[in-house]
Order: sequence, then C-alpha cells, then structure tokens
Amino acid sequence: MSVRSLCLAILSFGDATGYEIRKESTEGKFSYFEDASFGSIYPALARLEADGLVTVREELQDGKPTRKVYSITEAGRAEFLKGLTEPQAADTFKSPFLLVALYAEHIGPDAIEKAIERRRSQVQAELDTLVAHGCDDSDPASCWTRSYGVACMTFTLNYLAAHGEELVRIAQGASGFSQAAAAE
Repeated sequence: MSVRSLCLAILSFGDATGYEIRKESTEGKFSYFEDASFGSIYPALARLEADGLVTVREELQDGKPTRKVYSITEAGRAEFLKGLTEPQAADTFKSPFLLVALYAEHIGPDAIEKAIERRRSQVQAELDTLVAHGCDDSDPASCWTRSYGVACMTFTLNYLAAHGEELVRIAQGASGFSQAAAAE
C-alpha cells in the first residue's frame, strides 16, 4: 500500500487534517498497514488534490494557524476501491529483535534475555492496544482484521514463551534450537 492509498483509506472513514492522518497511521487503526511520515503525507495529499481525488478546506482557529481539512471525493473513493482489487504486494516484516536474535551467539545470554523481555513487552503493549480498541459489530471486516492482528501477536508471545530459552542457550554457546521449533 502506498502513502497515497493510505491517505485515501483514512479519508474514506471521514475528513481529516494531515496531522490526524499521520496520527492514524502511527497510533490508530491504520498503523499496521504502511509507514507514513509528514514528509510523505503532505506531498501525497497535494498530488491527490491536484488529481481531484481529495478536496481541502481551510478552517480558522483562534490564535493558531489555519487548519487544512481534507475530504475524499467520489473519484478518490472509486480509485481507492479499484486499487484494493489489484494484486497487493507481499507483506513486509522488519524486526530489529530478529537481528539481535541472529547474533545471539555473539552478544551473550544476558543481552538475549533482555531482548526477549523487551520484545515480549512491546508485543504485549501492541496486543493490549488492539484489544482495548474493541470491536464494532457494525463493521465485521474491521473486526476480522483486528482479530487477525490479535492472533499474530498472540502467536508471537506464545512462541517467545515456549522457545525463548532455546535462544538463551544458543547465546550461551549451546545448541539449543530444536527442529520442532522451526516447524511451528
């Protein structure tokens, strides 16, 4: 998904400022789809406006700069939905934790134990956020998507609990990895 598509996706749920789009893409329900910085959101919004896919209106604020609020047009909604029917790129997964795990033998068991605990804590925090958002029964696709995320994070936590000690043993120089773990 491109930043352009991400902006259209967020705007399909309602009008938003560039700041609100950034917040939704980093902390909200769209944070799992694409990374988007202010440096990529505002140029994408400008192109979308030039292409007639969004409109922008300015709202005055007392003692603050004028706010630009973006709205998706019917043409923007049609392009967004059409784009969703095209083959999507493969999911990308980047994990600084896995880089640490790859070098377990070189950094030792203490560093690995700390890395595992940090990863557990991070995943648990993400899981708590997803669970706290709850599920709106009037939007079953959103519920399904949320449940998929919960399942992925739950698997990660269970894998770390069941196999984290194997990585610690590897860091100690022992052959602690089981082929059964690789098959899971």
